[in-house]
Amino acid sequence: MKHLALIFSLISATVFSQTKLLTIQEAVLKGRTSLAPKRLQNLGFIENSNKVAYVDNNVLTVINPENGKTTLSLSGTEFRKVVADGVMTDIVFENLRWKNENEFYFTTKGGEYLYSISKKTFVKSERKQSDASLENLEEFKTGETFAYVQNNDVFVMANGMNETITSDGSYEIVNGKSVHRDEFGIHKGLFWSPNGNFLAYYKMNQSDVTDYPIIDWTSYPAQNKNIKYPFAGGKSHYVTLWIYDVRTKVSFKIETGEPKEQYLTNVAWSPDETKIYIAVLNREQNHVKLNEYDAITGGFLKTLFEEKDEKYVEPQTPMLFVKNNPKQFIWQSRRDGFNHFYLYNIAGSLVKQLTKGNWEVKAQNGFDMKGENLFFHANEQSPINQDFYSVNLKSGKMTRLTKDDGFHSCAVSKNGDYVIDNFTSCYIPREYRVINTSNGNSNTIYKAENPIKDYKLGKWNLFTIKNNEGTDLYARIFKPADFDSTKKYPVLVYLYNGPHSQMVTNTWLAGGELWYQYMAQKGFIVFTIDGRGTSHRGKAFEQAIFRHLGDKEMEDQLAGVDYLKSLPYVDANRLGVHGWSYGGFMTTSLMTRHAGVFKVGAAGGPVIDWSYYEIMYGERYMDTPQENKEGYDKNNLLNYVDKLQGKLLMIHGAQDDVVVWQHSILYQKKAVDKGKQLDYYVYPGHLHNVLGKDRAHLMEKITNYFIDNL
Repeated sequence: MKHLALIFSLISATVFSQTKLLTIQEAVLKGRTSLAPKRLQNLGFIENSNKVAYVDNNVLTVINPENGKTTLSLSGTEFRKVVADGVMTDIVFENLRWKNENEFYFTTKGGEYLYSISKKTFVKSERKQSDASLENLEEFKTGETFAYVQNNDVFVMANGMNETITSDGSYEIVNGKSVHRDEFGIHKGLFWSPNGNFLAYYKMNQSDVTDYPIIDWTSYPAQNKNIKYPFAGGKSHYVTLWIYDVRTKVSFKIETGEPKEQYLTNVAWSPDETKIYIAVLNREQNHVKLNEYDAITGGFLKTLFEEKDEKYVEPQTPMLFVKNNPKQFIWQSRRDGFNHFYLYNIAGSLVKQLTKGNWEVKAQNGFDMKGENLFFHANEQSPINQDFYSVNLKSGKMTRLTKDDGFHSCAVSKNGDYVIDNFTSCYIPREYRVINTSNGNSNTIYKAENPIKDYKLGKWNLFTIKNNEGTDLYARIFKPADFDSTKKYPVLVYLYNGPHSQMVTNTWLAGGELWYQYMAQKGFIVFTIDGRGTSHRGKAFEQAIFRHLGDKEMEDQLAGVDYLKSLPYVDANRLGVHGWSYGGFMTTSLMTRHAGVFKVGAAGGPVIDWSYYEIMYGERYMDTPQENKEGYDKNNLLNYVDKLQGKLLMIHGAQDDVVVWQHSILYQKKAVDKGKQLDYYVYPGHLHNVLGKDRAHLMEKITNYFIDNL
């Protein structure tokens, strides 16, 4: 593995002495706000400029990236003296938007205004403000042309006119919203063409999907509100893509053909608006076609290429046309085992593979001014790191633009000349840097203080262990405050270990939550490991769990247990395990299928029977219950209730529409049938996750459960 020196240096690193103790409210509710590393507000490049602007402590600052010097420092107090007139009492910098280097828009309850820095004057903006509360708002020109959804119908506001695009919206027909349960990288249902002449939108027919009851317990009497939930192996919804012509005010359907049960993903427009592209994935999710359609008639034109996999294909990112070259585009694929860039021509012929290696591209971030270099995030240095790179489309030369081991989240200027680097690592809270992409020079513009420096905390570090196949697994550990290596400590294993997750990263607190430090103050060791099935380790690492969810994951978690038991300061008789969702499934699996390893478990929102989970996610990893009866039966946790040893707390949100409440209800029933005692708690009014102020209540309950029983 690369950078082993990083791992060992992290192991030996220390933290400063602290005195204050965290409260549960601080650990849970402030861990991502006032006790998180500070962020600069409104940080970004000024429109059509390389200059960097941000707000900190109510001061607007502009920096010249060429020399790192400040060109503007405008305090909120000074700003108010100019613009406040007794009406604008709600002026804030947070919502400002730059027009150019000299002018920016700011908003108040009275509307939007344009402020001139040089003249110190302001005028009411002529732009209309779109209502940010509109459902699924998708703007083409801010405040001038935008689309939105209301009562499952699509509307377009253009040229001052509000147009009704669909009128068939209902409980069963949903227009303009995200489809396929937000899988395959889908997060919206409205897609403007490059010049705003067309709007593509999803239409989802749910008429054949099972109605599922969600009870509102706050009503008198309680009321049922059905949702549509497509269970694995059952009937799915049917999706089509439509195009609305803003000029002719006509809508028409894209002829994506049969079968109805297919997934329409990764929608992209051609730069000239004459074509639209869809990655069409079969329900089995092992065969995807990148199809081209006529955006004027909706007719099918051709399949550019196809990808197949014996397990599953999961397209996540639409094609990206090369800047200044509409005849070429970038496609992301894991066809060689790792997610990489492939350069294609518009005929569908592969030009070259742009990136290659046993690491993964994580995100594409656009081109430089000439379209010669593509910017992107990747974990080439280490699976737990993230860096920012460019790759030259002609030569294939890849350049690492960020320095220092850790996690870099970057934004690039319009011309590609500069990059804003938001950097963190295991012991560095946050640093902001501006990098010159041509020579690599950088200026640090801000360093966040350690937000928990005054608290009494335990040490934490990152390291690797090997599983039974000899594969490195990344882990982290939090040790108790006032740790004494001659004592024996209880251990809480916090886990998820499912697809699309990575718990252990080279970020502040090793990717952990402040609640782990709260548990360390209570005398616990807190341990986490990312086993097979988790992300950013390549296709084979993730697909090891295919058709048998839980098996390989438990093997790797137990490798972590073996490591813990090898430590002289771990009490092997006092091991606890906790996780939510997939982590709840893993917690319950370990407490029953490997009974006796853990003394206490707390499973939140757990999947109990995968046949009660949704089609898109469930069938990708398990196939259907009809095709994989052995796999579903083996990983149905109802079949192991009688094996339960120790104490298990199960928690569920009463309005959970992801892992429906029935999962843990059935588990309770089977526990009664088998004469097994189970502790149980429900959070009425909460969906899959318990959020808001009630989250402190949830974590206090879990904390007390481990204190009382471990």
